[in-house]
Amino acid sequence: MRLGFYQPDIAQNLGASMRLGACLGAEIDIIEPCGFPLTDRALRRTAMDYADLCRWKRHDSWSAFLQAPERTDGRLILFSTRAALPLRDFAFEAGDTLLFGRESAGVPDEVHEACAARLFIPLRQGARSLNVAMAAAIALWEAQQSVQGR
Repeated sequence: MRLGFYQPDIAQNLGASMRLGACLGAEIDIIEPCGFPLTDRALRRTAMDYADLCRWKRHDSWSAFLQAPERTDGRLILFSTRAALPLRDFAFEAGDTLLFGRESAGVPDEVHEACAARLFIPLRQGARSLNVAMAAAIALWEAQQSVQGR
């Protein structure tokens, strides 16, 4: 299972997500451009000592991500506040890539259209959204539990 981050805006969120991937064994796809300089130094600072444990790949663009060899297996599953299907009602598969959009703007329609499914994490009434790293943690845990049969 993989985590994909479409044009992330906040380095600290990406760092926390890389730590998540390192701890739970999910590879990370970073789809550029990012809203911050994506340097090895910046990643090491935000991911702390987990940067070396994390397996990640940087993609220059959305089209480069779609053409990457990693994309030959599994489905793209987008997490979005615009989705209609709750996370708990979806059957995940081991090869899925859980995709998250920009903190400031989500993803464009072409990304929505390229995904096999669009899911949301149910929140209490009046709450808009979760931090992207928190959403990724909830989604990855649920997806892994679903695949393992709980």
